[in-house]
Amino acid sequence: MNRSNRIRMPDEVLKEIFPKKLRRLQYSDRVYAKLKNLILSGKLKKGQKLIQNKLARDLNMDIPSIRPVFQQLKKDRLIISRGRRGSIVA
Repeated sequence: MNRSNRIRMPDEVLKEIFPKKLRRLQYSDRVYAKLKNLILSGKLKKGQKLIQNKLARDLNMDIPSIRPVFQQLKKDRLIISRGRRGSIVA
C-alpha cells in the first residue's frame, strides 16, 4: 500500500482516542532514568567516577546524546562535574 492510498484518520477522532499528545520516550530519557535509579538506589556509590566517553561507548550512544543526560543529572545534583576529569556521583 503506497502513501497516497492510505486513509488518514480525522483529527477529531484522534483527539477522542488520545486526548493528550503522546510522546515516545527517547533513549536518552531512559538512560537518564536508569542512571538516576542506580544512583538513588546506591548501586552507584558516592564518589564513583562516571566518564561520558566510556559510558556512551558502553551504552552504544554518541557523545552528543549522552551530554544532556549528564547535564540533567548535574542539574538534579546527583553528580558533580569535574571538567575533563569526568564526573562523580554526589
